Amino acid sequence: MQTNKNQQSQLIACEECGLVSELPILQEGQAGKCPRCMHTLSSVSIQPCQRMIAYSSACLVMLIISLSFPFMSFSVKGLTQEIYLINTVAMLEAFEQSALALLLLFTVIVLPAIYLVAMSCLYFRIWRKNTIVKTIQPSSKLIMICKWLFKVEPWLMTDVFLIGVLISLIKISAMAEIGMGNSFWAFCVYTMLVVKTISLVDRFWIWNQLAPVAPIEGVVAGQDHLSGHHIGCDSCHQINKVSGVKKQRCLRCGSVLKPYDLDLSLQKSWAYLFAAIIFYFPANLYPIMYTVSLGSEAPSTIMGGVILLWQLGSYPIALVIFIASVLIPMAKMIALAWMYWNAKRGHSLLYAQSIKRQKLYRLTEFIGRWSMIDIFVVAILVALVQLQNLMAITPGPASLSFAAVVILTMLSAISFDSRSIWSNGSALKEFK
Repeated sequence: MQTNKNQQSQLIACEECGLVSELPILQEGQAGKCPRCMHTLSSVSIQPCQRMIAYSSACLVMLIISLSFPFMSFSVKGLTQEIYLINTVAMLEAFEQSALALLLLFTVIVLPAIYLVAMSCLYFRIWRKNTIVKTIQPSSKLIMICKWLFKVEPWLMTDVFLIGVLISLIKISAMAEIGMGNSFWAFCVYTMLVVKTISLVDRFWIWNQLAPVAPIEGVVAGQDHLSGHHIGCDSCHQINKVSGVKKQRCLRCGSVLKPYDLDLSLQKSWAYLFAAIIFYFPANLYPIMYTVSLGSEAPSTIMGGVILLWQLGSYPIALVIFIASVLIPMAKMIALAWMYWNAKRGHSLLYAQSIKRQKLYRLTEFIGRWSMIDIFVVAILVALVQLQNLMAITPGPASLSFAAVVILTMLSAISFDSRSIWSNGSALKEFK
C-alpha cells in the first residue's frame, strides 16, 4: 500500500510479524495491509457507526426472540419433548455438568449479548463525538470495556453452536420426528448477524476515535520487534518507546506492555499444549454420551458416533464430525508442536517459508474453536431427547475432557507470539 505524502499517516506495528508500517488515515471502505505478511492492519467499513448500531440492535432483537419461544420439539411413539434454547444449559446443569453448562451459557448467550450491547454503545458514542460533540474524553471505564471486548471475540461461538444444532438434527432425524420452533429460525438469523457484526469491528479504528496515536521519536517504518527500540501494545496497537521500567504501561490505553520474549511465549504455549494432549486421551477413550432406549443404556464415544453415522448412510455428517472432533484437534496439536519446536530452534527462514508458516498459524488459530461442535451436539441431544426409559440421552465423562482439549489448544495458540516466525535475518533481508 502506497502512502500519500500529503496525507496524514500513523505508524502501526503488525501484530503478526512485528513490522512497523506507515498507515495513512483510512477513509470509509478502505483497508491497509502489512506489506510483509499481508495481515490486515486496519479496515474501515462504509458508515461504520450506523451499520454497527443497526446490526447489533438487530442481533439483540433476534436473541430475545430466540430465548422467548420454543426452540425444537422431539416426538416418538406419541411422546413429545419440547425445549427452549435455555433448556440446553439447564439440562447440563441437571446432569451435574456445571462446567459445560457455564461454557455453553457464556459462549452462546451471555458473552455475545454483552459484546453486542457494549459495542453498540461504544459506536454510538463515537458517532455522537463525530457528529455532535466533536470531542471525546475516554474514561477509565471506557478504556477497560474496549480492552475486554477484543479479548472475548475468539470465545463468541454462536456460529459453532448453530452447526452443532444442525448436526444433532440429522443425527436423530432417523429415529424420531423433529420440529423446529420460531426460536430456531430466529437463532439462525441471529447467528448470521453476529458473524457480520464481528466482521465490522476494527480495533485500530476504534482506538483512533477514542484517542489519537501518540507520535514516538526514533521509531520509523521498516523497523520490527527485533530492533529493541519500541514495544507495540497488544490492546490498542500504540507503539511505545522502551523505557526500561519493569512494568511499562501503554501511553494510550494504560495496558501493561509485553516486550518480545520468545522463551516466555513458548513456555506458556507448551504448557497449554501439553495439558491439551493429556485431556485428549480420556476425551476419545471414554463415552461422550449415553443413549437409553427401552431401559437399556449404550455408551457412545466420539469415534463410535462417527462410525454409527457412517453405517446409517449419513456420510457428509460423519465426515464433518470426524474432521471437527478427531482430525482437527489432533492436526492442530501436531501443527502447534511443530511450530513451537522450530521457533525454539531459531533456524533462519526464507521469506516464502515465513509466509507459509504464518498461514499455517492463522489456520490453526481459526479452526480451533470449531472442534467445540461435538460438545454443542451433546448439549442439544441431552436437552431434546428426554423421554424417560423409552429414549433418553445423558452426557458422558468425555464431554468435559473434550471441551478442555478445545479450550487449552485455543489458549495455546493465543499465547504463541507469531512474530517469532519472522525473528530471523534472512526473511527480513529478502523482504527488503
